[in-house]
Amino acid sequence: MVYALVDKETLVSKEVSLSDLLLHINTLPHVAMLQYRNKYGSLEEKKSDLFDIRKIYTGILVVNDSIELIDYADGLHIGQEDIRKYSHEPKEAVRLIREKIGSKILGLSTHNKVEILEANELDLNYIGLGAYRATSTKSEATVGGERLLKAAKYSKYPVAIIGGVRLDDSFDAPIVYKVIGSGLYSTIVKDPHDRD
Repeated sequence: MVYALVDKETLVSKEVSLSDLLLHINTLPHVAMLQYRNKYGSLEEKKSDLFDIRKIYTGILVVNDSIELIDYADGLHIGQEDIRKYSHEPKEAVRLIREKIGSKILGLSTHNKVEILEANELDLNYIGLGAYRATSTKSEATVGGERLLKAAKYSKYPVAIIGGVRLDDSFDAPIVYKVIGSGLYSTIVKDPHDRD
């Protein structure tokens, strides 16, 4: 299944409207989940974008990091750095997050076997795992390749693999979701620097 990563900064840099991207996403097969990420926008901008997404996309909508917008989404995805803002103890951090989001979907970014094993002890619905391949948009990411595929087998949760993942890639369980980010734009805009 495809997990679409809609990043506001990428939309702006590629000069693609949110509605155009969403209409394109609706043409792709098996887009089960969409994560909306906006690291720099105001709460009002994010809220407006979430309303716009709901008008076009009917699958599961997850918001990245912005727990204050959980009422407008089906779930929350949080990174390793951001979970520590709640508590340096991961179980306590997730308990505090769960108090705010209830039984909504909760995903956590992981990057290696150690973080996967730690995630197995938490009250999550899935984990993100990456970066699988190098990408033009995440040059600082550590690329795991085959090592990540082996690490994924330790997860008790469904895995969403990210980083240079292609629509035609095929993975074994527990990898359930192929996270496609900049690759979503390939037929909308042609950027000579995009390789994923």
